[in-house]
Amino acid sequence: MKWLCSLVIAFPLLAAGNPPAGFPFTDESLTYSIVWPSGLSLGEAKLSAAHSGAGWLFDLTLDAAVPGYTVKDAYHSVAGSDLCAAEFDRDTVHGAKKTREKTSISNGMAVRKTVGGGQSELAVAACAHDALTALFVARREFGQGRVPKAEKVLFGGSYDLQLQYTGAQSIKIADVPTQADRVFCTVTVKENQKFEFEVYFARDAARTPLLIRVPFALGAISMELVR
Repeated sequence: MKWLCSLVIAFPLLAAGNPPAGFPFTDESLTYSIVWPSGLSLGEAKLSAAHSGAGWLFDLTLDAAVPGYTVKDAYHSVAGSDLCAAEFDRDTVHGAKKTREKTSISNGMAVRKTVGGGQSELAVAACAHDALTALFVARREFGQGRVPKAEKVLFGGSYDLQLQYTGAQSIKIADVPTQADRVFCTVTVKENQKFEFEVYFARDAARTPLLIRVPFALGAISMELVR
């Protein structure tokens, strides 16, 4: 297929003695500005990956605010060397709504415990992924010239995630035109309820996320890489 050939050809040629940086080659820490459609900065987000033995620790934090509404999110994932999820912690504040929960995944079962609440169990795939780990799985797959298969991801419950590669597109990062690969993401919450967003990946070996754009009624809120 032409789009797959172009995706593979787009990979940079890595010079000997100059190994690639960033996940999955090295630990990384990325900083993003959370931007309102007008260009106003609402706060920042940090995305990191760190080796832990043969596996990985993934973290995503968001700290943003508009008048009368605050968003403070912290997500933490533990994954094996094969990127199968083992733990997923979620601690969020969205206005007056607060959520704290921990999900442990093993032997085809996900056990979710909510702080101040109860416990639930859910059968999952032998190599399951939470929403945060799924981002890094996508980077690994795109880095090898593949589009990730549709799968169920854990984020409290279990939801269908489908990624569609739509081609190269020029975007501005720090006001600099940059060639990126656009991926359209669809999360099916219920049969008739879907959540859609787009991610732009750099054409580097690490497939670094440059821009994540999430649509809202008032326009698309973006996470733009500032490193």
